[in-house]
Amino acid sequence: MVRKTKEDAELTKQRIIDAARAVFLTRGVSRSTLEHIATEATVTRGAVYWHFKNKTDIFYALRDRNFLPLIDRMYDTLGVRSDNIDPLTQIENSLCDTINQLNENTEMRQIYEIMMIKCEYVDEFATVLQQILSNCSNITEKIQMAYERAIEQNLLSTTLPPHALALDTHLFFSGLMHMWVKDADGSRFRHQAKALIQSHIKLRRL
Repeated sequence: MVRKTKEDAELTKQRIIDAARAVFLTRGVSRSTLEHIATEATVTRGAVYWHFKNKTDIFYALRDRNFLPLIDRMYDTLGVRSDNIDPLTQIENSLCDTINQLNENTEMRQIYEIMMIKCEYVDEFATVLQQILSNCSNITEKIQMAYERAIEQNLLSTTLPPHALALDTHLFFSGLMHMWVKDADGSRFRHQAKALIQSHIKLRRL
């Protein structure tokens, strides 16, 4: 009986998180309330408070479920040295893999949309913005390391330093992703995102 109760509680928690995703997508984070989320999840506000302290707590749970694993995957694909794949291809594959993950995983794509364009990072969400900026810095460092390996292997057509190249690549990809997430019908950027990434890397290759 205790095990069943715990399982039911976990299912309710996941239903609340799923409901929050739907509500945040429709209303935006700032205009969403716990009442909206409870109604969408078909639970009472008391049930929401049993699992979460506030809306920010739900937001973090939503982020942790899909957004952070996406960032961790980028860290892993960029950080591994390989004798079979050159560093420029490694950067290209990592960025294209992110596109693939968002294309194939609806939940991840929706959470990314919430994180990028459905949330105002003020007040209690200001710390989330700082965490996003920290993630950006870490990704840039990983890309820089790949460019450093590319220089060692004489793969680059430019004499720009690795840090400048890494920052340029990160800003290119960040801009692409912001336009990608806004291109809901896929007519402008989504259908050519991987081709744009490939062109970006090709311009750097000797």
